Amino acid sequence: MSAVIETKNLTKYYGKARGIIDVNLTVDEGEIFGFIGPNGAGKSTTIRTLLSLIYKTSGEATMFGLDCEKDKVKILEDVGYLPSEVFYYDNMRAIDLFKYSASFYKKDCSKKIEELASLLQLDLHKKIEDMSLGNKKKVGIIQGLLHSPRLIILDEPTSGLDPLMQKTFFDLIKKENERGAAVLFSSHILSEVQRICDRVAIIKDGRIVNTQKISELQSSAYKNVSFTAKEASNLKDFNVSGALNIEVSGCSVSFIFKGDVNTLLAEIGRFQLVNIDITEPTLEEIFMHYYSE
Repeated sequence: MSAVIETKNLTKYYGKARGIIDVNLTVDEGEIFGFIGPNGAGKSTTIRTLLSLIYKTSGEATMFGLDCEKDKVKILEDVGYLPSEVFYYDNMRAIDLFKYSASFYKKDCSKKIEELASLLQLDLHKKIEDMSLGNKKKVGIIQGLLHSPRLIILDEPTSGLDPLMQKTFFDLIKKENERGAAVLFSSHILSEVQRICDRVAIIKDGRIVNTQKISELQSSAYKNVSFTAKEASNLKDFNVSGALNIEVSGCSVSFIFKGDVNTLLAEIGRFQLVNIDITEPTLEEIFMHYYSE
């Protein structure tokens, strides 16, 4: 399986200000790859650098094995991009915008435009200036997908969509993926990433801090542990190697654990227990651990 996106130590500074530092990413053919971090972490900077909307300071970036800067025009023939915010000429009708966009590709996109508009319930003949925020976002989605790209890059794609339309959007992206398109899905909404992605990279302060399959990230490394003791004495000093974010409330203790479970059970076994619960943490709980370090 070949990579559709590959970066090596990709770095971008804005003057002296940090953008991204030594970002190493690989997105393979056919996968939906999540890219998560709060606003300002470097997600959009990475995407804009990949698309050569801004130029890297150092490092390497390729898509389809081609250099993102030198081969930009050829690359963009096979890429669909939905930015976090979309801006258009207000006096244009949606259909006129799509025809103009389609003119850049060497294929007939009219059938795909009709299919997408029907699925997303968008009036093609309405002026963009008269549309709601949600409908403007639909325009962006259709514009990004009308040429059936090999790679779809989504930057915070669901903002402005109501819950029912969000479900339709996710079904659409899954269908595009089944067609063969790879997807880079950038979001700060963890439930979205957990819902649709195969692998995920977590970015913090411009650097990738972890890349892993979502199933492994949730099940392999971390466990949610909570227990209730008969008495509260000595609980306030509870600690065990591998315990993170320990919270003690009366007779109850809760934390995320990564380490030797035998050590964990031996330490908890010192107390007379009323109850104990060990479960897989949510992606959000794991994510907050990375950002609390």
